[in-house]
Amino acid sequence: MKTFTLNDGNAIPAFGLGTWKSSEDDAYRAVKEALRVGYNHIDGAWIYQNEDEVGRGICESIKEGIIKREEVFVTSKLWNSFHAPEDVEKGCRETLTKLGLEYVDLYLMHWPVAFRSGKLMPEGTEDFWPLSDLPLSKTFEAMLKLRDQGLVKSVGVSNFSISKLEKMIAESGVVPAVNQVELHPYNPQEELFSYCSDKGIHLTAYSPLGSGDRPKFLRHKGESPVLENEIVKVTAAEEGLTPAQLLIAWAIDRGTSVIPKSANPGRIAENLAAASHTLSAKARSAINEIDTRFRYVDIKEWCLPGITCEGDNFWV
Repeated sequence: MKTFTLNDGNAIPAFGLGTWKSSEDDAYRAVKEALRVGYNHIDGAWIYQNEDEVGRGICESIKEGIIKREEVFVTSKLWNSFHAPEDVEKGCRETLTKLGLEYVDLYLMHWPVAFRSGKLMPEGTEDFWPLSDLPLSKTFEAMLKLRDQGLVKSVGVSNFSISKLEKMIAESGVVPAVNQVELHPYNPQEELFSYCSDKGIHLTAYSPLGSGDRPKFLRHKGESPVLENEIVKVTAAEEGLTPAQLLIAWAIDRGTSVIPKSANPGRIAENLAAASHTLSAKARSAINEIDTRFRYVDIKEWCLPGITCEGDNFWV
C-alpha cells in the first residue's frame, strides 16, 4: 500500500476504510472484511458511536493473525465536547477504551468548534465555547501532550480552514500533521490544498464519493451526486473503472489519502483495487476540469459569527 510521510516522520497509508454512518454491526463486519482483504488503515471517531465494534473488528483481526497492531493505522477524533484542555485526555482515553487499543496512530481535532463540557450536541448558542474564551490552540496543545504520553502517535485536525490553521499554528507554534477535510471533484479546495502543501500538512479526503448516505439534515434539494457526473462516468469507463474507483484513484493521484466508507464486501474489495490504479494524464485532466462546486457536509447551524468563526463563512 502506498504511504505518505507526515511532517512528524510517521507514515499514513494512502487508502483506508471510513466508518462514519456505519451502524455498530456494519462497522464490525466492514472492519473485519477490510483487514482480511488487505486494508491497513481504519478511520473512526468518538462521535460515530461505533468505536466498540470498530475496535472489536481490529482486535479480533490482530488475534487471528490477519494483521499485526503495528501494521494497521488507526485514526480517531476528539469530539467537540472535549475541547477544554482538562477534558482532552478523557476524550482520548474513552476512545482507546472502546477500541481496546493502547494508542491510536492519528488523533484529530474533529471540528474547529468547541461545545461546553458534557454537551453531546448544542441546543443553543450558550452551549458553545466562544473561540475567544477557548482558543483552538489550547485544545491542540493539550492533544500534543497525548503524543508525549504515548497515547497517540500523530496529532492533526479536521475541517480546518486556512485562517483557522494559521491562527492555531501562530499561537501554538506547532504545525498539525494532518487536516482531514471534504475533498472530491465538486469540492477540490485548491487554495486549501496549496496552503497545506506549502506548510507540510497532509490532507486526507473524507466523503470522496459525495456521501450519498449522509443524514437528511445535510441534504439539499436539487443537489448533484458527483458519482453521477457525466464526465466522471465517461472517464471511469475509459479507465476501466467504476465511477467510485475513479474518484478514489484521483484522490490518491493528487497526493491525498482517502477514506471511503462501505459496509458491502464487494465494494470494499473494489475500493481497495482502485488504490493501486495509475491514473492517466487524460483522466486527471478531465476530472480537474470539472467546474461544478458543491459541499456535501456543511453544518450551517455551527456558523456563529464571533463564536465559532470571525466572519459569516465558516469555511474561510
